[in-house]
Amino acid sequence: MEPAGRNSPAGRPTLSAPNRSTGLMNDYFIGIDSGTQSTKSIILEGETGRVVAASSRTYDLIEGLPAGHKEQQPEEWVAATRETVREALDLAGIDRGQVRAIGVSGQQHGFVALDANDRVIRAAKLWCDTSTVAECEEMIARLGGLERTISLVGNGIPAGFTASKILWMKRHEPENYAQLATVLLPHDYLNFFLTGRKVMECGDASGTALLDVRNRCWSATAIEAIDPGLRARLPELISSDEPAGWLRTELADEWGLKPGILVSSGGGDNMMGAIGTGNVREGVVTVSLGTSGTIYACSDHPVIDPRGEVAAFCDSTGRWLPLVCTMNVTVATEMVRERFGLSHEELTNAAASTPPGNDGLMLIPFFEGERTPNVPDGTGVWFGVRDRTFSVGHFARAAMEGTTLGLNYGLNRLREPGLSPREIRATGGGAKNPVWRQIMADVFDAAVVGVESEEGAAFGAALQAMWAWTRHSGSPVSIEDLCAHYVRLDEATRTRPIPANAQRYREMQQLHDRIVADLGPAFTGHRRLISQF
Repeated sequence: MEPAGRNSPAGRPTLSAPNRSTGLMNDYFIGIDSGTQSTKSIILEGETGRVVAASSRTYDLIEGLPAGHKEQQPEEWVAATRETVREALDLAGIDRGQVRAIGVSGQQHGFVALDANDRVIRAAKLWCDTSTVAECEEMIARLGGLERTISLVGNGIPAGFTASKILWMKRHEPENYAQLATVLLPHDYLNFFLTGRKVMECGDASGTALLDVRNRCWSATAIEAIDPGLRARLPELISSDEPAGWLRTELADEWGLKPGILVSSGGGDNMMGAIGTGNVREGVVTVSLGTSGTIYACSDHPVIDPRGEVAAFCDSTGRWLPLVCTMNVTVATEMVRERFGLSHEELTNAAASTPPGNDGLMLIPFFEGERTPNVPDGTGVWFGVRDRTFSVGHFARAAMEGTTLGLNYGLNRLREPGLSPREIRATGGGAKNPVWRQIMADVFDAAVVGVESEEGAAFGAALQAMWAWTRHSGSPVSIEDLCAHYVRLDEATRTRPIPANAQRYREMQQLHDRIVADLGPAFTGHRRLISQF
């Protein structure tokens, strides 16, 4: 491989290793991202970092479930993985003997329950499932309250985390719980499908609320709050640079690959998104605008929030990833777009037609409940509706501003312990929208820039696979150097805050936070009311 030096046209740092005999020239890496709505597989060229082919498949949640229940069949992820890897390899037209490693990114927090014969017992309860509020409260009470819970594991137990789903099964489906032999997360299940080995990596395991994130080990106290026998059902923890295993022979044959393909530890979608945006050094913040929204930073030490709103996750490189998740981002913009019959371009133009601050119309977009702040009973609230603001443009801009104010609530919580972003790297569908990028820059009061690769977590998964492969092959390259070399910013998207707008949004942020705090009891009362219907 001919590395790009500091004075090269690409302006990327030199990689001193691996060299031509042990390294990445003519080598390829597969990245798989299995999400709530689709699975994508990419083929990454090791020499250039270019994505030479990609394939995706969509699928749906299980329909007809009670309110708050969000479930999916793991077999959907397996089928989509089989199809997309095969199709991506076909499209790439590469020498398949040069594929070296595979990395998997998966939606966090999902509960995949296997029996003693490694069969899936029931549909997986997903990250967006808010049916376990009572179990969250019960676990926190058993552990001695929120403060003690955070002292034990580093996190609270919001609805969505895996631990409450396990307790939910024990309480509501005892016959299923009696069969439970192994607890896996979605990306672990795909690693198991690929390798036949059941392991869990600390980044994704952080989102179970069963891991002591300070020490990267299972918390016996948290586990016993569910069931002392649960410990035997949790898989072995491995470090981020370890292989999860090697590709099963039958899959290698199916895809036309050689035996012995390394499968890296992989990780949760946020952890892989951090790698895919080069967020592996302190000072960088990533914001991801998808169905949900996440905003997170790299830290060399655990960042423990005494209020439990900032998730004190481990990352998938051996560091920590303090993270805030909001559950409603493109949920809000797509709701407005579809209800008003707009194309994506028309939605953008409508939002651009009203001024920053939106003449006072604000959306609290808690359509699916909310995690940050922790308002699982939340609903959407339009605040400031009057004749002047009852227009398509105002509703469109309110969706973009409201979701961004929600994310900024989280960014401000990240700033409190001293995390200070030099720049914010935006990824996901919303990051492509120039109007929304300007709103982000103004609300965050920081420069916002996109990355060239649109493959997000799949790109990060492929880079992690490359990292693991270099270590396994005896010519290790640091993950920081790999990201510096391969992750390229799209400078054409760099957007800087406009001071007057930033000041207006600071005032809106104060109002937003006050409204959310005041509405808390009303949301709870509303849940009791609708439960009667």
